[in-house]
Amino acid sequence: MTYHSGSRAIQDRVGVRDLADHMGRAVGRGIRPVAAAFLELQPMLVVGAAVPESGAGAGGGASGRGAESGAEPGRGAGAGARAPENGAEPGSHAETGAELGRGVESGVESGKGVETGAEPGRGVGSEGGAAPGGGDVWVSLLTGRPGFLRATGPHQLSVVGGLPAGDPLTAALATPGTLVGAIALDPRTRRRMRLGGRVRPTPRGFAVEADRVFANCPKYLQKRETYETVADRAAGVPRRDRELTASQRQFVEAADTFFLATVHANGADASHRGGNPGFVHVDTPGELSWRDYPGNSMFLSLGNLAADPRAGLLFLDWTSGAVLQLTGTARTEFAPDGERTVRFTLTEAVETPGASPLRWSAPAYSPANP
Repeated sequence: MTYHSGSRAIQDRVGVRDLADHMGRAVGRGIRPVAAAFLELQPMLVVGAAVPESGAGAGGGASGRGAESGAEPGRGAGAGARAPENGAEPGSHAETGAELGRGVESGVESGKGVETGAEPGRGVGSEGGAAPGGGDVWVSLLTGRPGFLRATGPHQLSVVGGLPAGDPLTAALATPGTLVGAIALDPRTRRRMRLGGRVRPTPRGFAVEADRVFANCPKYLQKRETYETVADRAAGVPRRDRELTASQRQFVEAADTFFLATVHANGADASHRGGNPGFVHVDTPGELSWRDYPGNSMFLSLGNLAADPRAGLLFLDWTSGAVLQLTGTARTEFAPDGERTVRFTLTEAVETPGASPLRWSAPAYSPANP
């Protein structure tokens, strides 16, 4: 795999180029059986991308595609709910699920090592091709009964269902070749799997032709033992703002988790950020900041921001299912002692009450949280 110049610049500034090269060997292009089994256990997927310029801004695009006959449709944030008549479907936390969670780190096809002589500017694992859309970067949540995510080939993730009408990424996921980043995160096992590639719309939803697949360590990931699907929860009307409201500021400052989408010339990435409540600061109604904690030393997200400042954030209320999507730009500041702070400037916010039908149990905070 190859790092583009943005990631290389930050690796060199921090002094971790050799470690980044070592970590990069774990990035592959294939989805092995243990990783495929992990995906099939997940009730949610987070996807990030830049929207096509013709679909820039929230609310563009058609409704999500229907499910395959005989299969339960996946549910985009805000799509119709489906659950047993008793009002809740317990989430599974079987021993096999934990086993697969532990195994996912070895369940990606191993990389070929760090390439040399690569074309400058190439993204991690990228094959070149179309650049990301020229519009805003957003990150969206899809949910469904386990099985709505499947590896349908050694390099393909298929998703049954889609986003609801009005989601900022609807147009992007309906456009063949859109560069996307995705993350499947399992709070029950504190495991996560990241994937990047190109979208191909299908009659059942969409598929991602993967050119990058890898797992992360459980750092900063809060454990939530169980979830249930709330039968009568329906998404409310999205609210759009140019600045955060007082209640949205409280939402952000109480968060222990958010998802970050970034892009570069030949790809997109979706990642997780976590910490104790209060780790994200709302400095003004239009500005957020957070400390960048030590991670895998690849600096994919910060490297992307160095090359292209567009970013999308997603905050999830794990109990009520409310989702707050933000788009804007971000930059990284370095203190004399080496501490890194990311500062995000808001362009637009979309808040959707009850967007996710999943109600998760209370968190056990990661021992890695500062």
